[in-house]
Amino acid sequence: SSQFPFGINIVRLQLLTLETMKTKFFLGISAAALAVAACTTNPITGRSSLQIANNSEILTMSSQEYKTTLTSSKVIKGTADANRVVNVGNRIKIAAEKYYTSIGRQADLVNYQWEFNLLQDKQINAWCMPGGKVAVYTGILPITKDETGLAVVMGHEVSHALAGHGNERISQSMVAQYGGQILGGSISNAQWAKVFQAAYPIGSQVALLKYGRNQESEADQMGLYLMSMAGYDPRQSIPFWQRMESASSGARQPEFLSTHPNPETRISGLNKNLPQALEYYKAAGGKL
Repeated sequence: SSQFPFGINIVRLQLLTLETMKTKFFLGISAAALAVAACTTNPITGRSSLQIANNSEILTMSSQEYKTTLTSSKVIKGTADANRVVNVGNRIKIAAEKYYTSIGRQADLVNYQWEFNLLQDKQINAWCMPGGKVAVYTGILPITKDETGLAVVMGHEVSHALAGHGNERISQSMVAQYGGQILGGSISNAQWAKVFQAAYPIGSQVALLKYGRNQESEADQMGLYLMSMAGYDPRQSIPFWQRMESASSGARQPEFLSTHPNPETRISGLNKNLPQALEYYKAAGGKL
């Protein structure tokens, strides 16, 4: 999308493997299975969403595209900035795993293979693919400034993956176009291809998934909680977003900000969720 106040959510999935996947995403979908899938609930925010796509196939695609991206990019290793990306990512990962385990949902993360990399690129951006494949561009570091600012960014992006937003977008498209046929199991390969191409518009053989505003708002909330659980002060999320908005005042808006809620809505949401975030922060040993 072209208006996205935090567009890091750049889940880049390559569709070159689409032909081999065929109908694996939706094998044997029945009305009962669809009803159950519609009740998929985010354990951190409580939001329910429709997720009927095959997660194992999504994770396979993510892993393949992530490797391709790293191969074609300049990956920075061993610098203070690169180490900071890894450190923040690992702290958020550990916090998420600890929380999911505490509520008996550790199985949700069993197939995650986390990776955190800093890529040399002037874009003000970052993203997380399903399965915990994270990339941060050097262009966003002047805005994050420190570990806490970076935690805002990475917490948000990791939240997109944990919440299954990619699966949700695909599922929404499938139901909207082929609802009855999904229940009957009569979707053709050409129809599957059309849905995937709509969900992941291809550019230079790479697709950029665009999330809806409800998903962006949920990632804001969930990311705020995750950074707090990881021991980062959630109060610093507001100054970070203010810096992001200042960066978008130029002629070209950062991709990172292309589809998010407007600044006032975001800040309002952050303030609404801040008390709970501070409780998580305090429990993680943070000072109020």
